[in-house]
Amino acid sequence: METTPESRRLFATESLGGRAVYRLHAVTVAAGILLVLYYRATHVPAAGEGRAAWLGMLAAELWYSAYWVVTQSVRWSPVHRRPFKDRLAARYGERLPCVDIFICTADPQSEPPSLVISTVLSLMAYDYPAEKLSVYLSDDGGSVLTFYAMWEASSFAKHWIPFCKRYNIEPRSPAVYFSESDGLQDLCTPKEWSLIKDMYEEMIQRIDAVVMSGKLPEEIKANHKGFDEWNLEINSKDHQPIVKILIDGKDQNVVDTEGNVLPTLVYMAREKRPQHHHNFKAGAMNALIRVSSVISNSPIIMNVDCDMYSNNKDAIRESLCFFLDEEMGRKIGFVQYPQNYNNMSKNNIYGNSLQVINKVELRGLDSVGGPLYIGTGCFHRREILCGRRFTKDYKEDWNGGIKDQTQESIHEIEEKAKSLATCTYELGTQWGDEIGLKYGCPVEDVITGLAIHCRGWGSICNLPTRPAFLGVGPATLAQTLLQHKRWSEGNFSIFLSKYCSFLFGHGKIGLRLQMGYCIYGLWAPNSLATLYYVTIPSLALLKGTPLFPEMTSPWITPFIYVFFVKNLYSLYEALSCGDTLKGWWNGQRMWLVKRITSYLFGVIDTLRKLLGLSHMSFAVSSKVSDEDVSKRYEQEIMEFGSSTPELVIIATITLLNLACMVGGLRQITIVGLNVFSPQLIICGMLVITSIPFYEAMFMRKDKGSIPSSVTLSSVGFVVLALLVVILVPIV
Repeated sequence: METTPESRRLFATESLGGRAVYRLHAVTVAAGILLVLYYRATHVPAAGEGRAAWLGMLAAELWYSAYWVVTQSVRWSPVHRRPFKDRLAARYGERLPCVDIFICTADPQSEPPSLVISTVLSLMAYDYPAEKLSVYLSDDGGSVLTFYAMWEASSFAKHWIPFCKRYNIEPRSPAVYFSESDGLQDLCTPKEWSLIKDMYEEMIQRIDAVVMSGKLPEEIKANHKGFDEWNLEINSKDHQPIVKILIDGKDQNVVDTEGNVLPTLVYMAREKRPQHHHNFKAGAMNALIRVSSVISNSPIIMNVDCDMYSNNKDAIRESLCFFLDEEMGRKIGFVQYPQNYNNMSKNNIYGNSLQVINKVELRGLDSVGGPLYIGTGCFHRREILCGRRFTKDYKEDWNGGIKDQTQESIHEIEEKAKSLATCTYELGTQWGDEIGLKYGCPVEDVITGLAIHCRGWGSICNLPTRPAFLGVGPATLAQTLLQHKRWSEGNFSIFLSKYCSFLFGHGKIGLRLQMGYCIYGLWAPNSLATLYYVTIPSLALLKGTPLFPEMTSPWITPFIYVFFVKNLYSLYEALSCGDTLKGWWNGQRMWLVKRITSYLFGVIDTLRKLLGLSHMSFAVSSKVSDEDVSKRYEQEIMEFGSSTPELVIIATITLLNLACMVGGLRQITIVGLNVFSPQLIICGMLVITSIPFYEAMFMRKDKGSIPSSVTLSSVGFVVLALLVVILVPIV
């Protein structure tokens, strides 16, 4: 095949530096791990001297070793992609493909309409020909409050979009822009800046007032016939399909304040009936694919979560550099941007920055076939979402889209679109299986991306200097644990299903990409080895049972080497990705907390579903926090609050290790440091890591502290555990 000259390429692929040093490090760590396992297997104590505990340690270390090998699949040869927007502009000018943008929301209480429309407005204001953009909002709550907010946004867009483009401002989310800017750095006059700001704030005040009251005033309903769709019998789980074109991009009479056409703007609430399963976000996305096909039918589809606003006005053009590249573009199925948050505390108190995943693991996946589809911030070819397989002779028609649509009236188009959003449309079809996003899993995006890879398509990870999308990350411990429970449970259910990458991907994708998918599929079972490691060595210390080599033994060397080198590299990785030293330490704490809570419950709930004892559900993460909670978050004080099983586990483990360390010091005075130093170090590090938990149990008096009921329950469990250890003979 003829190679495209470098000067005509629309993107470059660059290998990241330092790989030789990393590979040397990985080889030495692998050697250390093998020595640790050899020692465990050849030094099993006799019965009655801690054999069961020793074999448990061997099993945990075997698991950690296997998981470490899996993680190497994405660290061996990561790459960076560099798009050339100037070459794209020189070659295509404004002759670019049409793009459909999908946004999903589900609950006006957890996802306030004012937040949703700020995302919508940021996406409508891309630096891209407006006549080639269509923005769709799927409202799974079917809320008239969200529709009202969209109606308000359609009016404000006529002022906001030309304002953004005239002064080239960023970010283009009005909520974020006006909160961060005083307008002085822009070319606009203070008077114009204040005028637009006042218009935005007045709109938000009207929206928030309606949301607070829970109903629309009659005078507002008279302003748009779309409000007639709602009556007293409608609720979020039982309503007819609603499709409303709020701005028709084909109508030359619908223009902004400067006379320019506007992007198409569409509201959709698919039909919901109690007797029909709606398949959560995947069902909403599939309805959007069908509805958009009769309105705009653009060859490129981009989807974002309702809290992920556009932070980079050039994201569409950068993505097209990959799709339109003459040599490599034909095989690229989707372009994935990382998930970034704009509300992270300075030192990443809940470990939610995802920096290492974004800058190391996604880039590593890119080098072996492509990153996962993570469900937001992703550009797809429409045809791959409709099930098309990659073939060498495939050629995309980039000219499809709005201009090919017939001149039907808006009413006719809306009625046709409604018929595609009914809850019975998919019955007896391949939707949710061979067509569209796949059903049957809480992380439908991952299996959809895997299926796309297995159909022969590749994917690209693009990490621009200015993040393409920013969203709202969890701001409490409860929100963090809920999010990770959902992720770990969903990925583990995939691992145990026919979609396990080793089974579903066998012979279709490379071994390293199969392993890359399993990094996240095995998050949940990591909890079992971690739970063992944070309890048994400490209890054995209290009992006087050694589980590690003596400090004077040469066999302690591989244990120390693996521990320190792995953690030092983890620190280097975090710092090089932009974290702080304290942020890395907080991340290590949260790594432990998530494994013994979120991931543990992820294992339990997955097994319960497999046994038919429960059904799949989806909990929407709240995007709002009260003022006191927000203040503590800004001060980096951990938020505990309500009594939950997760908090009981955290408190029990921390108190248990504190008690064992005190008892272990007594053992040291009897036997000496040589025998029990490794266990005392592990126990001591767990205690130091848990300082915020002790403060929340015994020192803090605010509402975010650990409830006294949790502390008392945990003390009871610790006392019971200590009695069992003392009274039960060792095996």
